[in-house]
Amino acid sequence: MGFNDPYDCALTPNIESPSDEETELLRNKYLSKADLADSQRYEFTTKSTQELRELFLRSAHGAIKQSTDQFLKTRGVTCFSEKNDDLLMWSHYGGRYKGVCLEFDTEVDPFGKIKPVRYLPELPKVAVASILLHNTFDPVLELYCTKSASWSYEREWRAIHSGAGTRFVYAPEALTGVYFGPDIDTQSVEIVCLVLAGQNEGVRFYKGSRSSTEFRVLFSEFTYTSHLQAKKLGLLP
Repeated sequence: MGFNDPYDCALTPNIESPSDEETELLRNKYLSKADLADSQRYEFTTKSTQELRELFLRSAHGAIKQSTDQFLKTRGVTCFSEKNDDLLMWSHYGGRYKGVCLEFDTEVDPFGKIKPVRYLPELPKVAVASILLHNTFDPVLELYCTKSASWSYEREWRAIHSGAGTRFVYAPEALTGVYFGPDIDTQSVEIVCLVLAGQNEGVRFYKGSRSSTEFRVLFSEFTYTSHLQAKKLGLLP
């Protein structure tokens, strides 16, 4: 499945040009490498500071584009939200109010590796000098958890996976709640509750309804009782 945001995981960031001092530090760092080829050593030695700065910038642009293209082909992303009552979220991802929203315990694996998405009003900046000098690629990795401020209503968290197109499972105890959309049919509620009753009896169920005073979905908890249980309890004839 693709992203509905054309910038998602495909950002071309603004790469900050290294200062003269940073460029010289980078020159010395590469010249100190024992395995540097003679041709490369000559290039780093003879180029002016301005020429070297332009070289680093071209290399950075190429490396980030390659990383982005490779990411979209080889990595997977699982997306979550902090909210369960937003109208747009239910419309876009909740089957137009006929689906379900799952609540997870984030202390249980694999949810410990999820990271919050940051929302920015403009494309992010990446300091190539900092990356090359300190060997940290965290700023590049953050690009895959960065979106336009237009999407901030999603309050998204996401997990990055090493394999694309892979289905991941979670331990039954990780699921703590199921929120049913306001327009879900009774049969679907019955099926979900029956399946979960045999997997995790601690899951709590909530039925959604439209608020009469706010633009949001309200939820009320209910206790599921199967047909057989109801008969045993004398609740049915």
